Amino acid sequence: MALAGYNCFFSRDAAGDEKFQLLRDFDIGDFIGVKGKLFRTKSGEITVQVSEFILLSKSLHPLPEKWHGLADIEKRYRHRYLDLISNEETKPVFICRSKIISSVRAFLNQLDFIEVETPVLQATAGGALARPFLTNHHALDRELYLRIALELYLKRLIVGGFDKVYEIGRVFRNEGISIKHNPEFTMLECYQAYADYNDMMKLVEEMFSTVAVQVTGTTTVKCGEENINLQPPWQRLILRDAVKKYAGLDFEDYPDTDSLRKKMEQMGISVDPSKDRGRLIDELISTYVEPNLRQPTFLVDYPVEMSPLAKSKPGCSNIVERFEAFIIGIEMANSFTELNNPLEQEERFHHQLEGRVSADKEEEVIDDDFLLALEYGMPPTGGLGVGIDRLVMLLTNQPSIRDVILFPQLKTK
Repeated sequence: MALAGYNCFFSRDAAGDEKFQLLRDFDIGDFIGVKGKLFRTKSGEITVQVSEFILLSKSLHPLPEKWHGLADIEKRYRHRYLDLISNEETKPVFICRSKIISSVRAFLNQLDFIEVETPVLQATAGGALARPFLTNHHALDRELYLRIALELYLKRLIVGGFDKVYEIGRVFRNEGISIKHNPEFTMLECYQAYADYNDMMKLVEEMFSTVAVQVTGTTTVKCGEENINLQPPWQRLILRDAVKKYAGLDFEDYPDTDSLRKKMEQMGISVDPSKDRGRLIDELISTYVEPNLRQPTFLVDYPVEMSPLAKSKPGCSNIVERFEAFIIGIEMANSFTELNNPLEQEERFHHQLEGRVSADKEEEVIDDDFLLALEYGMPPTGGLGVGIDRLVMLLTNQPSIRDVILFPQLKTK
């Protein structure tokens, strides 16, 4: 048995016959406290020669066999404490997660970003397209949403004069569970005044490569059997060109929802009739483009239907300054040059809602207070969101988001 890194040596002579007999009542998993003299064994190990001991806590269940570890995947996630006890490779992942988050904070703090906290309970579910969790505040007698994004409150702070802000916090989306998705997950969002999506691309490259070096010692990380090089600069692909290349169609040839849906059905893609053109394009990206983006890649310049909060490219009213960063086929980051025209923003919101059927639960609700904030003036701003859990997956070579969240959401047993 061991205590505080030392081995413990029990003998009848040191502990006494009566105490020594009590050892037979101890089981693997019990916690004991000991007193005794320290000595070194012949192999040089520091050891306590126990003269007194006491039971601190009794284990009422047998622990999984240490040699083979806890192999039942479901049990590992459902009873994480047993996973940590039995599998030596589990704990280092979560120690690394803590280091990654600390490194991200240090990187942003060094660039004079201010860390802030924004409400988890919000009156409207805004900042992203996602099905929200709804709750009720008894004292106020009103319905509130668990936040689906950090964006709108952080941009209020840009309006208020904080030129560089960020938050690392939990967000909640009432959606499916997969190796890439958990209903609650950790998001970094940061916003910088007088910047655009080009500045945010540089920030992402520098952040990922810097954190990788600090945590793993190198910018080349192992993901499965692939070696991923995070050294800047990363590849940049125009979204339209990428869809042409990998899906074999130009979505600009199909300017409305119906024509694009028919084309996708001809390609054998099962299409949800409630999806608008923007989300049909998103499905083309996830089906054909994403799996091919193994090394770090920025997909840039998105259709306006997909990005109601992003600013249009100069001279291209139907394209916005947005990128998504992909590594090993997984979206790691999302960024806009933020739309700061309140009249255009309100028009975009209404146009977006008009394109949705009433049964669609993923409608982005119009946040009137956010529009009011924009009316007071927001400087040109670059915004960025990074999935912290996916960054941890990348830097710890874990195939599932459940392997980097201590207590992931699971189906009812």
